[in-house]
Amino acid sequence: MKKITTVYTFVFFILGFMGIHAQSNVTKFEKDKTEIGTMLDGFNTAAAKADFNAYFNYFADESTFIGTDATEVWDKKAFMVWAKPYFDKKKTWNFTSLKRNIYFSKDGKLAWFDELLDTQMKICRGSGVVEKINGSWKVKQYVLSVTVPNDVVDKVVAEKAAIENTLIQELKKQ
Repeated sequence: MKKITTVYTFVFFILGFMGIHAQSNVTKFEKDKTEIGTMLDGFNTAAAKADFNAYFNYFADESTFIGTDATEVWDKKAFMVWAKPYFDKKKTWNFTSLKRNIYFSKDGKLAWFDELLDTQMKICRGSGVVEKINGSWKVKQYVLSVTVPNDVVDKVVAEKAAIENTLIQELKKQ
């Protein structure tokens, strides 16, 4: 009987420890999730305020921005060059998150997100990867996509076909 009690005690101890460990991971990720949400909100606010330095400080040194046009894939330096005139003229973008999801790697060092954004282009999707660098979450990759409701996708495809057919042929030659 004593042996069975010892086994049960051991099993409950292990289960309890696992529960505490799982709880601490959930708590840790909730804190990081809040930090990432705050960072992404600040990222969007910096763009809306045309604060060039603040906006680009949210990007990691080695990062990529992928825009809505198929030709828009920039590293941080190239994106800064492209964006500078818009920031200088205060003609930037104003995105507000409507719904955001954040996910984590097992070790918690990387996270990825997707969000629906209220923009001047109506609903867009922002998605990307962030990494904790020197204690701060930084954007490693950001992808901006224009959403297309299924009911009008045929009209959108017809509208962009002439432009993108040429690009498709160019890309196939590479």
